[in-house]
This record gives sequence, C-alpha cells and structure tokens, in this order.
Amino acid sequence: MKVEISHIKNVYFVGIGGIGMSGLARYFHTQGCQVYGYDRVNSPLTQLLQSEGISIVYEDQVDLIPFSFKNNSSENLVVYTPAVPQNMEILQHFRSIDQRLFKRSEVLGLLSEDKFTIAIAGTHGKTTTSSLVAHLLKDTGYDCSAFLGGISANYDSNVLFGNNDVLVVEADEYDRSFLTLHPDLLVVTSLQADHLDIYGDYEHIVTSFKEFLDNKKENGWALIQKDVPLYGDSYYSLEAKDTAIYAKDLHAENGHMTFTYVQGDAELTDLELGMPGLHNIENALAAIAIARKLGIEDAKIRKALKSFKGVKRRFEKIVDREDVIYIDDYAHHPEELRALLKSLKVLYPERAITLVFQPHLYSRTRDFGKEFAQVLSQSDDLWLLDIYPAREEPIEGITSSWLLDQVSTDSKRVLSKEQVLEAVKNSPPELLVTAGAGDVDRLVLPLKEILKG
Repeated sequence: MKVEISHIKNVYFVGIGGIGMSGLARYFHTQGCQVYGYDRVNSPLTQLLQSEGISIVYEDQVDLIPFSFKNNSSENLVVYTPAVPQNMEILQHFRSIDQRLFKRSEVLGLLSEDKFTIAIAGTHGKTTTSSLVAHLLKDTGYDCSAFLGGISANYDSNVLFGNNDVLVVEADEYDRSFLTLHPDLLVVTSLQADHLDIYGDYEHIVTSFKEFLDNKKENGWALIQKDVPLYGDSYYSLEAKDTAIYAKDLHAENGHMTFTYVQGDAELTDLELGMPGLHNIENALAAIAIARKLGIEDAKIRKALKSFKGVKRRFEKIVDREDVIYIDDYAHHPEELRALLKSLKVLYPERAITLVFQPHLYSRTRDFGKEFAQVLSQSDDLWLLDIYPAREEPIEGITSSWLLDQVSTDSKRVLSKEQVLEAVKNSPPELLVTAGAGDVDRLVLPLKEILKG
C-alpha cells in the first residue's frame, strides 16, 4: 500500500541521532508533525533535536513509546536505520502491531518523487559536493531544498528548505540506500571498495552504482569522476586535461587555494573556494558543473564559491594560529586519509603532521589493514585510538595495536582519549589532525580549549 506523506501526522525515528535520520526528523518537525525518536547515545546532535522540540528516549523500552504509536495507524510513520539491532524491543513492538517500517532511504525516495532531484553519490566526497551544490543554488538565488550527510557550516544544519521543487540529496550507497532515488541530475564523485560487510566485494559495489545510474530519469544527466568505472554523460577530474571538465592553475598559499575551472572553451579563472583541500577543488568542479547545467551565471557562481564555509568535520579548521594549526576531519577510509594527508602536505609543507586516528568498524579495519597501514605511515607522528565498533561485535585479533604494528612511522602509539589530551597539553603539535567517523569528535572541544590556552 502506497504511503501518502501528506497524510502523516506522527513520526517515530529508531536511531534518530544519525546525521541522515536527524535531517529527516527536522524535516517532518518543520512540516508540523509530532516527531519522536530513540537513540542509544545522548549526543550533541540529539540534544540539539530535543532543544528544537523533538522528544527522544535513550532506552529500548516499549513503555516509553508514545501513546499514538501503541496501535497501527495510517497517520503514523516509523523510520529506522539499518545500523540498529533488528531484535530491538521497540522494533519488535511495531512489527507486532503490523506497523510498516521504513528505511530512511525509502522515505527520501517518497519525498523526492515529485521533485527535480539532484543526487550526489560516491564512496568519498559526496557530503562536501552535495553541500556545495546546495550552497551554490541557495546563494545565487536559484534556491533548493536539501538533505545533507553533514552539518553545513553556512547554514548550521543538515536539512535546508527552499521555495521551489528542486531537491539536492546526498545519495548514500550503504545498504544500497540510493536505489530508491530517481534523479534528474546526478554526480558520482568516487567509487572504491567500502562497506564490504554489506557488498561482499568491489564488483557488487560497482553493480549497485550501475543500477543507481540506470535509475536516472529519462532525460537525466550523469556527471562522473574520471576514475570511476561507469559510463556517464560527462566526466570531470582534478587535472586530467582529457576530460570535459578539469582544473588548472592551482595555487596554494597560507592554507587557501585558487584555481581555474575549464569546461570546453569556457574558463572561470582565479576561483577561490572557501574551504581548503586539493580533493575539495575536485568536488567543486562537479558542483560548478551542476550549477552551470542549471543555467546559473558564472559571476554568481564565483561569488557563491568563495563564500562556501564547508561542512563540519570535513577539513574543518578548529585552531589556526602561527604556532599551531588544528584540523578535524571525518576521514575513515584509506583513500579519504590519503586525500587528507596529501592536502595537508601541499598547504603546510613545513609542518610535521601529528595524526590522531580512530579506526571505524572492526570489519573495515581488517579488510583494509594493509591500505590503512600504508597511508597512516605518511604521518610524522601517529596516535591511534581504539577501534570504534559502531554496529559491530569485536573480531578476534583485530585491534588498533594490530594495525599499529603494520605502520612504518617511527613515532607511533596507541592512546586513550584522556592520554591524547594529556599529550597535547604537555607538548602542543605544530599541525594536529583528528580523523575518523566514530566519536573522535568528542575530542574537538577539549583540544580546542587546550590549544587556545
């Protein structure tokens, strides 16, 4: 039976604290629905949702479910994330009353059905690219709504509301979520092995992305990064001049970068992106191409590009002083770490890099142990935190010490969060980086306080 989103009055989110789920929760709350949720962890994001008027519980107990959800109703919508255990009491209750359960991706698919949808996919780079596309459309007056996979620093939110039918969506490949979307315009930023606990191998990931491309609307347009093994309508690359869209004249100075955008005979010279990182210049190429595809004037694009403040936890400068620079980043895959370290070395060639990295998932650490060790060896001083398990149980023999043994850097150690704070207090690094997708971000505020002294 088809769900009529317009008829929904009450929404319950199981795993409301995730970045994608919280965006949907905010959307329905803004639409006037009564919104409730459960999450395992009381976090800054859940606290923010509560301050906005959303009711959240942190215990898996049926008696904490609101009265309106005690019985099945067509006015109720229950949304869950695959990251939560399927044997939860709350989920079992909803199944027992035959209340249909929706994944976040299914709800996104329903919301985007009657929209002009711009979907940004890729194993890396999709959050920054989708946030930049949304900013270009907002800042130039074209307008859009957006569901983002991170907190936009310009709008301090992961969901944006517009006054037209244009919707920018971060299309997540995890659990094949993006296959519910039927985009008008789409971008694939990268395609590398990841989520092997879901896909099994790289070939199945590629197959899933091919299905995603097949889902584009009849007159849709697909922009593909050059190294991605997919066929699109156009291609882009950082500096490969044999692609339709590329960058040239890249200059880095004092942590800032300028470049020229090239598309056929058109050149946008001396562009400045409001956030650093070589990989983010490539992300910007895709965003500019989408804006130009929509007919937005180059002069407006130039202005909007410079005012882009980035995404929280994406090459985010926390402290920027002559004696110490501190950057926080979401990088949790070897290729993301490689791009992060490469950009750091270009922007700050004279500074030694102290990297605090928290591996994310036992399975990912095991599957990419060799690749992690190679890229982590590029840091000057490596501090590993324990593996963040998220949805997983421990895997025998797979620990941060196991990973550290494979790293060739001379200066390396496994530390607790408390030991990291103590080490920074005793001897502040000249370039400090925290990276990971777990709860390593809990170090950001205390480290900021220590370094600002």
